[in-house]
Amino acid sequence: MPPDPRLEAAVDKILDRTGEEILSGLGESRKEAAEALAGSAKTLEREYDRIVEEGRKEADKIHRKIVGSADLEARNKQILLLETAIDRVLEKVLASISAERGPGYPDMIKSLIGEATATLGTTQVVVRAGSRDKDVVQASLGGFPGAELAQEPIECLGGVKVSSKDGSMTLDNTIDARFDRMKPLIRKEIVSKFGIGI
Repeated sequence: MPPDPRLEAAVDKILDRTGEEILSGLGESRKEAAEALAGSAKTLEREYDRIVEEGRKEADKIHRKIVGSADLEARNKQILLLETAIDRVLEKVLASISAERGPGYPDMIKSLIGEATATLGTTQVVVRAGSRDKDVVQASLGGFPGAELAQEPIECLGGVKVSSKDGSMTLDNTIDARFDRMKPLIRKEIVSKFGIGI
């Protein structure tokens, strides 16, 4: 039996229509895929840019940290060198003070005793001095009624340590103590000349 031409025509028509639908669907799918790909490319570019920017920020942060650490280390070394130099200068100053007993020294001793008695509020005091200064101190006590020189010398570069006779109050007016009280101010002044904050 020969094939029915109507059946063949119907099959051809269905095949043509199905082929067109498939081709149309493929065209649409291809168009959608191209649009999706274009959108994905933009999204990928944005994501890439974001990742690169984050990497750049992280690199900058690490760079600042490294530079900051190096700056801090350099500053610490600078401070250490300055502190060492200051210590040497202060030692030389103390050695110089210890060696000098100029013509104004007796007046300074008298002034130190006067300052101490004024602070303690009495001239009824015991004055202690180094063995080297006993004679100068003894000569200065005449202006302070009731003041007496202790027999035992103290270890100091110079100056006096003054106590009330009952021992309840003491003022250390030795050169050593005064120098120690002034050290922070001296250091601060020297450091400020170099523009370094300690």
